[in-house]
Amino acid sequence: MLRNAIPPLLVAALAVGGCSVNPATGTRQLALIGEDQEVAIGREADPEIIASMGLVEDDELQAYVDRVGRSLAAVSERPDLPWTFRVVDDPVVNAFALPGGYIYITRGILAHLDSEAELASVLGHEIGHVTARHSVNQMSKQQLMGLGLGIGMVLAPEMQSLGNLAQTGLGLLFLKYSRDDERQADELGLRYMERREYELTEAAPVFRMLEAVSQAESGGQRVPGWLSTHPDPGARADRLDRLASATGASDGRVGEQELLDAIDGVVYGVDPRQGYFDGSLLVHPGLAFQIRFPGGWQTANQRSRVLGVSPEQDALLELTLAPEDTPEAAAKSFLGQEGLTVTRTWRKSVHGARAVWGSFEVPNTETPLAGRVAFVAHGGSAYRLLGYGRDNTWLKYLSAMERWAESFQELTDPNLLGIQPPRLEIVRLPQEMPFEELVDRYPSSVPKREVALLNRLSPGVRLPAGSAFKTVVGGVGAPEEDR
Repeated sequence: MLRNAIPPLLVAALAVGGCSVNPATGTRQLALIGEDQEVAIGREADPEIIASMGLVEDDELQAYVDRVGRSLAAVSERPDLPWTFRVVDDPVVNAFALPGGYIYITRGILAHLDSEAELASVLGHEIGHVTARHSVNQMSKQQLMGLGLGIGMVLAPEMQSLGNLAQTGLGLLFLKYSRDDERQADELGLRYMERREYELTEAAPVFRMLEAVSQAESGGQRVPGWLSTHPDPGARADRLDRLASATGASDGRVGEQELLDAIDGVVYGVDPRQGYFDGSLLVHPGLAFQIRFPGGWQTANQRSRVLGVSPEQDALLELTLAPEDTPEAAAKSFLGQEGLTVTRTWRKSVHGARAVWGSFEVPNTETPLAGRVAFVAHGGSAYRLLGYGRDNTWLKYLSAMERWAESFQELTDPNLLGIQPPRLEIVRLPQEMPFEELVDRYPSSVPKREVALLNRLSPGVRLPAGSAFKTVVGGVGAPEEDR
């Protein structure tokens, strides 16, 4: 039996009352969420996205993407939304939209684009999701069924009552679009490109690139996140080619140089300064610490925290900076939370660093919880090392949590502390050159097959003089002179 079920007649009444004609699609659409609320949802979620992923620290790149995005949004059916376009510091090939006009594109997908028109096709597609109110429609359907937003991270919902793990902004990313939604966004994206006189044939190659990246098995290459909500890239590319041809438009703006100038020097792949895993060991040169997670646990290194989830997904470890500056103040604040029962506190240094520990229970929840926390002084800040799980299984994870927390220590290796990220470098070929000679003359920090993927090239192909060529320089594994 479904909890919070709504009587069928009430569902029908709400559906009729919540339907309106969408100005972008011209069709009637379920929308129980008004525009003001839609904008508020995006505005409130935006800081969570930034905290989790971070923004690329390149003002010129941010301004460029924002300028292209706003020019497309201005010719959409909803030009008065508070449109916001951000480049997030994520190596995954991805782009996504939140309700109310908040659009995000990763540096990962930017590195694989070849022109401003391709960028416009990605941004136009995401703008289309907003103008068509696809997220609002999905959320309205969930409201009708009494499901709420259904936000989840890596644990069961009842375990999210502690540590503010239920994040609305990230939860919105799990809303799936239908195939009809995707086709509509494709069509709307082309519409906005045409209104800004971009070359429409530049849209289809983006999906072919996504398909190629998803099939690649090169070291360090991550499957495009876009494919989780944007399926069938090959078929969609063919359809976009047909749609572009049907418009009869030609000789639109491509903007190859504009895009390449903007992404020249952008960080490529995982930025080691933001922390990286070497097996179960997290090394964080930027914050000068390292910590070892239990073997077999799923791990995730986010901008604002590092997570570890037990194989049975019934316990979690979380490392983050505490809001307070000292272990004592951080422990007092955390352990003083309402609903949390403290069973013990004590002081015990961690690799010579001052630390305050505590054991606690959260009894008054649907699933009672138990856990342990340590606050460790490091670099003038207090780090919170939190572990918890269901109270009836937590005991089996206690020793693993203690070993994990006690492995936290200052990073002192100068080679690791000074490590720099790999970056994209654009070169213009002085003469015609085959691919094999290219990769020898312009060596990269990544394998040749990944260089070929970045440049959409096949072995044996020859590039004419003046062609742009993407290389990756610096970072882990690069020649010493490139670091």
